Amino acid sequence: MGQLHRFIAQVASLRGFVVQSWHWLRPDDVAVIASNDLYIPPESRLVICLKRKGLAYCPDCGHKCQKIHETLDSRKWLDLPWGTHQTTIRYAPQRVKCPRCNSTPVEWLGWAEPYQHETTRLQQMLALQCSSMPVSHVAVQYGMTWDAVKRAEKNALLRWDKAREEVDLRMVGIDEKYLGRRGAWPERYVTIVSNLETGEPIWTGFGRSQATVKEWLDTLTAAQKANIKLFASDMHAPFQAAVKADPALSHVAWVHDPFHVIKRANKAVDELRREIFFRAGPEMRAVGKGKRWLVLRAWEKCSKEQQAELRKLFSYNPRLANAYQILEELRSVLHAPDKASMTMGLQHILRRTRRRDNKPMRGLHDSLENHWDAIVALGEHRPPTGRIEALNNNWETLVRRGRGYRDLPYLLLKLRFMTANPIDNVDGTQRFLALKLPVPARQAA
Repeated sequence: MGQLHRFIAQVASLRGFVVQSWHWLRPDDVAVIASNDLYIPPESRLVICLKRKGLAYCPDCGHKCQKIHETLDSRKWLDLPWGTHQTTIRYAPQRVKCPRCNSTPVEWLGWAEPYQHETTRLQQMLALQCSSMPVSHVAVQYGMTWDAVKRAEKNALLRWDKAREEVDLRMVGIDEKYLGRRGAWPERYVTIVSNLETGEPIWTGFGRSQATVKEWLDTLTAAQKANIKLFASDMHAPFQAAVKADPALSHVAWVHDPFHVIKRANKAVDELRREIFFRAGPEMRAVGKGKRWLVLRAWEKCSKEQQAELRKLFSYNPRLANAYQILEELRSVLHAPDKASMTMGLQHILRRTRRRDNKPMRGLHDSLENHWDAIVALGEHRPPTGRIEALNNNWETLVRRGRGYRDLPYLLLKLRFMTANPIDNVDGTQRFLALKLPVPARQAA
């Protein structure tokens, strides 16, 4: 049995401990007597009882402690399953007398954090499983409750977040997210603040007002505000007003997301399409019916058949053709290589949209004029604003997978882990799997 115990200890990676005994239990905690010719039911649970080999470590300073203050009652931790069997580790922790700290803490256990009911590696596996599966599915797979899986995953993600290196915040993205009409949220919107350089969210708050953004700004130090160079958002005025009202952020540049600039242009072209076809009688309505997404589609993305259909549609009204040309020109201008080129392109577009008899395009003209500085700044700074909308897509993916969330900080933590851990290379894969419990400093040395 000694060799078998050593084998179990080696497979379980329990350094500093030896297997004292092991046994099987049924789901009702009745012992299963194992023998060579007895089949162990798959619902049986394996219990591994441990004892320490050598001296215990202080969890605070990592010092080896020779004196034991007291031995606590036996505890159990749920571990990774062995085959089809749930596995439990049982051990009686010791409270040590540390001469360095002059305290009596509970010894450091390499397999679990204090006050946890699962081992660290099981929490790590649950967090990785929950990154691609709903919590309910993971709970069924491991025979645990939903709350236990969520708590274990949250603890693993918090451990991962604390162990990360702090990234300087230089480019900030601000966007709002609609929470839906149902639910018990105090607001219908939530504001998401993200780091544009890494693409990960750093703060969320209910509402989308100036006070919401100020609530986040109040959490920053003077040094952090001085380090910020740029803000990027859509054309929602309260976001920009909150930043401009802070004297410590008077030096920052403000950039509008080109996605929302094109969105306003699409809205103007779509309104003109409705005015031409759907408000001009049944005959014109029949011509323009079902052509909305074709009119809003970029020309280079259209097939030859679609381009021919667009030419036929524009032949009915030159105003719609002119609006489509302006939309295509605006797409190109927003990709201008520098500020001067973008300024010339926008001035040309403003000259083409200033006619007041064309109300939809005149609305686009006024919008471009009102947000001129923030749009032109896009050509000067070129921040990765696409990560703002990518964050929205990741949010939607998590909410659909989880069938909704009631714990907003938990959702923010999952979203941060999702965006900060790409697995398209070796380094990203190692970071994705880095959900381990750090050892005390002295022991690691």
